[in-house]
Amino acid sequence: MIEKNIDITHLTTFGIPVKASAYAEYKSVDELIRICRMPEYLDQRVLHIGGGSNLLFVSDFKGLVLHSGIKGLKEYCKDDETVYLIAGAGERWDDVVNYCIDHDLEGLENLAGIPGEAGASAVQNVGAYGVEAGDLIWNVECLDRTTLQVVTLKGSECGFGYRQSKFKGEWKDRYFILRVSYRLRRSTHAHHLEYAALREYAARLGHQPTLREVSEEIRRLRASKLPDPAVVGSAGSFFKNPVIRKAYYEWEVLNFDPSVPSIPRRVAEEPKRADFDSEEAFTAEMRAYEAYRDATHVKVPAGWLVEHAGLKGASVAGAYVYPQNCLVIANRGDATGEEVEALAHMIQERVLQCFHIPLEPEVNFIDSRIRITVLGSGTSKGVPELRCNCSTCTSADPHDKRLRASVLVETMGVKILIDPSPDFRQQALRARIFDIDAVLITHEHYDHVGGIDDLRPYCFAGPLDMYCRQDVNDHLHTRLDYCFKSQLYPGVPSFRMHVIDNQPFFIKGVRIEPIEVYHGKLPIYGYRIGDFAYVTDAKRIDESEREKLLNLDVLIVNALRHRQHFAHFTIEEALQLIEEVKPRRAFLTHLCHEVGYHELFATTLPEGVAPAYDGLEITVE
Repeated sequence: MIEKNIDITHLTTFGIPVKASAYAEYKSVDELIRICRMPEYLDQRVLHIGGGSNLLFVSDFKGLVLHSGIKGLKEYCKDDETVYLIAGAGERWDDVVNYCIDHDLEGLENLAGIPGEAGASAVQNVGAYGVEAGDLIWNVECLDRTTLQVVTLKGSECGFGYRQSKFKGEWKDRYFILRVSYRLRRSTHAHHLEYAALREYAARLGHQPTLREVSEEIRRLRASKLPDPAVVGSAGSFFKNPVIRKAYYEWEVLNFDPSVPSIPRRVAEEPKRADFDSEEAFTAEMRAYEAYRDATHVKVPAGWLVEHAGLKGASVAGAYVYPQNCLVIANRGDATGEEVEALAHMIQERVLQCFHIPLEPEVNFIDSRIRITVLGSGTSKGVPELRCNCSTCTSADPHDKRLRASVLVETMGVKILIDPSPDFRQQALRARIFDIDAVLITHEHYDHVGGIDDLRPYCFAGPLDMYCRQDVNDHLHTRLDYCFKSQLYPGVPSFRMHVIDNQPFFIKGVRIEPIEVYHGKLPIYGYRIGDFAYVTDAKRIDESEREKLLNLDVLIVNALRHRQHFAHFTIEEALQLIEEVKPRRAFLTHLCHEVGYHELFATTLPEGVAPAYDGLEITVE
């Protein structure tokens, strides 16, 4: 059932060669449950893919790739007008749309020609030409990975937004989608004609277009703008159209370039009570509708930004910006995933420089490697210390300049900042950090949270996800109350707070395991991500928590100095921990000036152990 070392290039649309350590396709729920109980599933990273039209593999995938082979289309009629269509997650999306057109089911015709599979429509909330799948999804049948039970989730519960859903966020890696149910209308004619090109098309026809006429026109429009992935490898639109605060758009963006256009945010049709089976479902849909009518944000066309940043046709080796549509990054035929990634980063930097607008990829970067950047390796006073003239503090070696402790972790296309130190602004400029997906907080002390206000540029598109203990959450609400008010002053950072306990959780599919340690008497968290762990400000780690540090490739741990300290490991205590848990590599951080010169200190450490330094980059394969 599970194949090993399989070429999965044909399961993607970029045409970039990629292999997976293991691969399995299941055709039923029972088969999927059997796979979920196998060692190949339990002992390694798992990636579930659909049609591969929204994936960029930056490297070969070290883990298990799953693909749904669950097929089938069934209709259930509610009344003369309303029909529920249930599609297996493995059905080709265009086959679902064609079925609707052939059977006079109105609603999905504007989504004709989109690559991918039905399951992805609920994950990505695919949309085009004035329609989003989330507007029509009635419910989603899933397998809960934690219980291996089949559950049915209402569409109103799925948090559909612009190219977004809970399946991409808090539910990622919790559910496998089995089937999707769409609520459609019995009709031969199309009604969603708000998009300008469709209004013009209807005017040319001189009559209300049929479902087939609209779908054929949309396929023609898509073909004129997007390359055929069978001929030119791509993932279609690479970037989302940025949705930014209206105040920022008016006060900042237009101040730099008054020509930057905005798109009125689409307002969904107001729900009607008669369309819902219960008051609860109707209330949930009304809440979603009111949120969608948010008038505080505007949408900016990403393709316009890329083109007017002078990037039409720009390239990095085999990857290039598709001239007919600057939203597309295409493969000349010999591009690598890293070249596409490099071009995407170049585009993001140029657009940010020209228009002060961050671009967010619509494509998911798949890189099972873990890349760690040490942003700061110093203790609470940093190195050099103020008013100190010791030889370390006056050293000219840049390795002896230590900002307050912090790291950036990148894996599976997700960027996670651990602790925004008071030096974060300086660290972000040096490391050229243009986007952050989430923030992990170890504890509330100022040298680990003092840079929170400097996160405001990463909040323009909406609240930034922040994860911390309950006591830290309470402390931040008191210290930074202006960030958590119901009516935020324009420009202040905003956060979506997630209170965590000592249990594993996921950030956009990346598994995070807290490690409780004691900073003196204060319980705080370190974090394990895959085969990497970060522990700072520890003085004691109980036996049960030390077990979480076994079988690591890389451990970064605090080691203040040789002299005893009531709340920090000494160098000797850190080395004792390293000897006990035996990571393949270890780095010492949260160092003070007493450790002496970096170069000399490094020679005193055992093999496999090194002092961290600001700017150090580490890769876990």
